[in-house]
Amino acid sequence: MVYNVPDLAGATSTRSGQKVDGVGCQTQAKEVVKYHIHIHVAIYVDGRMVRLPGGIGITPPPLIERYPSGDFYDVGLYDCLYWLHTHVADGIIHVEAPAKQSFTLGQFFDVWNQPLGPSRVGPARGAVTVYENGRSLAGNPRNTPLLPGGAIQIDVGTPAVGYRPVSFKVTGGCGEGTTSCSVPKG
Repeated sequence: MVYNVPDLAGATSTRSGQKVDGVGCQTQAKEVVKYHIHIHVAIYVDGRMVRLPGGIGITPPPLIERYPSGDFYDVGLYDCLYWLHTHVADGIIHVEAPAKQSFTLGQFFDVWNQPLGPSRVGPARGAVTVYENGRSLAGNPRNTPLLPGGAIQIDVGTPAVGYRPVSFKVTGGCGEGTTSCSVPKG
């Protein structure tokens, strides 16, 4: 589901194709995907939901498919796609890597070129609480693992909203006439 709330920050802050924290960027012609998982991320700033924009981790000029409900970003002929990226503003991080490996929320934010730490999430400042699959995590939010089918919630500032369960599944035709990569599980 595409959220009708403001973006935390624009996707244009994405890096330009150089390797970031060991995360590569591949052109469509050279893309090899042997590890493909999805993680849902919800972000609340001072009690209000904001979203991850579509196009994080896709270098300019992206291929953009326009739909009445929003844009779908993909890799085109002259850009590259980082192994950690978003296609639409539905909260789904796509991990599409050439081999199975561990990734973190910090790596995703670094690909996005946005700060993430105990008192900052992108441009938002304040106390940060991170939940993964309903469990409050201690420590630096950068270390939060991106787990298959994981649901991450980030609260920054006050009031904190507390964990709000999310259930999702990624549709098989993501981007082929669809307006989102996820649909509620049910």
